[in-house]
Amino acid sequence: MGLARRRARTAAAVLAVGAAAVLAGCGADSGPPGGSEASTEPAATDSSAPPISTAADPAHAVAAPGPLDTRLYGDDLLVVSDDTLSAELIDQIEAIEVGRTKGVEAAEPLSYAQFTVENKLYNIAAVDPAGYRAFTGQDSAEWQEQWERIAGGEIAVRDTLRDRMPVDEDGFLEVGSGKTTYRIHVGAWSPAEVDVVDAMVNDRWGEELGMPEGNALLINTGLASPQDVREEIEKLEDLSVTALDIVAQSGIDPDTYQTVIPVGSFADAVGVFRYTPIGGGRVEPDPAWVASHIVTEQMPILGSMTCNKHMMPQLRAALLEIQQTGLADEINPDEYAGCYYPRFIAGSTTLSNHSYGLAIDINTPGNQRGTVGDLDRGVVAIFKKWGFAWGGDWSYTDPMHFELDHIVEPG
Repeated sequence: MGLARRRARTAAAVLAVGAAAVLAGCGADSGPPGGSEASTEPAATDSSAPPISTAADPAHAVAAPGPLDTRLYGDDLLVVSDDTLSAELIDQIEAIEVGRTKGVEAAEPLSYAQFTVENKLYNIAAVDPAGYRAFTGQDSAEWQEQWERIAGGEIAVRDTLRDRMPVDEDGFLEVGSGKTTYRIHVGAWSPAEVDVVDAMVNDRWGEELGMPEGNALLINTGLASPQDVREEIEKLEDLSVTALDIVAQSGIDPDTYQTVIPVGSFADAVGVFRYTPIGGGRVEPDPAWVASHIVTEQMPILGSMTCNKHMMPQLRAALLEIQQTGLADEINPDEYAGCYYPRFIAGSTTLSNHSYGLAIDINTPGNQRGTVGDLDRGVVAIFKKWGFAWGGDWSYTDPMHFELDHIVEPG
């Protein structure tokens, strides 16, 4: 997929969104956000613009894609950069040859970042529904309503996550991190086969979430070997290039570093987090990131703690207030399970906020997952006052766990 075609579709989307806004301004009833039905009838009267679905979220709607009109491609490589991929770099990637074989059969730009839900990290892609669908497998690509709902401002979540996502009773999911989250209606539980994408939104939502625009490229290598094409891409620039066939088999590609770009409150505290899987469920963060973000300090009650430097002032303040209010005995230092430990959640290839040093676990024996826990609620209240979220409030509780929710500057 050439960059020029992507730009042409984007321009058409702007025209169509404008038409939708006019309809909304004239009092057209698009129904409540999160309604169970999504109309596929054209809503725009400008014949030069693509049709608009009756959007669940008109403020975040883009042009509704027409019926599938392109061949389907496999998803072989995902290229991720810290920032927007330049048009020149995309042209270079699309021109790669391996021997006499064309290396890139098709490529689709997208925005790629991560959000956290209950201490688990998920990958989110902001996509052009018309172009991206061709890389997601036949069942997904041909499911027209899914792409119309994404275009209408809803989120599509991988169907294998249906039982893990805390969607509220109205069908909305909080997307972001910490205190900065956005409530987006789940329009589809998707059968999409791109293993490194857990959720899909459109480009307007990508902008709202603060995702880096066009920082990723999904590639089909055609007859060329994905491994050979990856080697050629890595010669061009310092990029994370993931072989998706390896991910499909083992859950992660161990031969490349991974890039995490959080959206929401954690964005400032984490920045760009690069890591390499090193076996045994462990990951090795970029040493420069560790040097600039992780510190060890003596803290009240718990003693020596190694955490993210952005969290330390309010963590100290919380523990000091717990001590000053006579609640120090409610925290057992011998049952403190750590703060910064860069590894996957046990039995998975999913990171937690402990990987960034933004969470602590205390009084572990009596506060296991799925229980109400026995932590003193006065201790909980003080942590919340100082900007921490408590795992005991989650849909599947984790009462030992506190994580950074928002920055609070001690006076």
